[in-house]
Amino acid sequence: MPVLRNLAHKAKTHDGTTVGVLLRAATIDSIDPVKMRDVAEIRALGIEIVAGDILAASISELAAIFAPYDTVIGCAGFSAGRNTPMKLAKAALEAKLKRYFPWQFGVDFDVIGRGSPQDLFDAQIDVRELLRGQDKTDWVVISTGMFTSFLFEPVFKVVDLEKNAVNALGSLDTEVTLTTPDDIGALTAEVVFAHPTIRNEIVYLAGDTVTYGEVADKLKTVLGRSFAKREWLVPQLKSELALDPDNHIKKYRAVFAEGRGVAWPKRDSFNERNGIKVTTAAEWIRENLRF
Repeated sequence: MPVLRNLAHKAKTHDGTTVGVLLRAATIDSIDPVKMRDVAEIRALGIEIVAGDILAASISELAAIFAPYDTVIGCAGFSAGRNTPMKLAKAALEAKLKRYFPWQFGVDFDVIGRGSPQDLFDAQIDVRELLRGQDKTDWVVISTGMFTSFLFEPVFKVVDLEKNAVNALGSLDTEVTLTTPDDIGALTAEVVFAHPTIRNEIVYLAGDTVTYGEVADKLKTVLGRSFAKREWLVPQLKSELALDPDNHIKKYRAVFAEGRGVAWPKRDSFNERNGIKVTTAAEWIRENLRF
C-alpha cells in the first residue's frame, strides 16, 4: 500500500501516466474489512485494479497481463512461495517490459552470497542472474535493509520490551540498516520517476544504520529506562537453526548475525544523496513504542 499510494501521487504530476495493481479476484470481492478498506483506498487513488493470480497463472498468462505496462514492480514478497520471484521475472522478460523492479526490498543478496542460513535468498540471487543475463528489459533492485518494524517484532526477540533487553545478533557492534515501509514506498516512487532514468543498478535506501548496541542506547534514551545488552553469537544461532531447520525466524537471526550484506552507510543511500527525509530508528521508537 505505501508503494501504491506514492506511485499514485507521483503519477498525477506526470501527464499520461497511469498506475494499475494486480489483485486476486478473491481480494477484490472480499468482505474482509481490511481488504475492503484497501480496495476502497486503491480505487479512491485512481488506480486501476487488474484481476489475476500470480500462483494460478502461467508465465505466459502473467506476461500477457504485464505487457501493456512500461514498468512492473513486484510487491508480493516471499509469501507467494520460493519459486514465485523467478516466475514473475520470467513473465516480465516475456512481456518485454521496459523496466522491471523485482521483489528485492531487503538485504544485499550479492554480498551475502549463496548458501547463507536463509535459503530463500538463493532464489533472489537466481533472479538477479536472470535479469543481468539479458539486455531487452531494464531492471532496478531496491535494497532497503530490514523493515524497521521487524526489528521490534516480539517474535524476532531481538528487542524484548517485557524484559528490557536487546539480544544483539552476532555482537553488539554488528550493524543493520533499517527502513520503514512508508519510506520505502515514498522512495520507490522517487526512483521510478527519477531523471535521468535509473536502470540496471542497485539502489540503496537507509532510514538508519545502527549497531545493536546503539539500538539499546536509543531505547533507553527514548523510553527512559535501561535495556540490558546481550549477545547472541553466530555459532549459537546456527546451532539453534540446525535443530529447527525450517524455522524462518531462526534463519533470519543467523543471517543478520553474520553481518554481511545487511548494512551500508546511510551517507551513501539514495535518500541521503538526494536530501530526502526518512524515519530514523529513534524516531520510529518514539512514534511506536513510547508508553
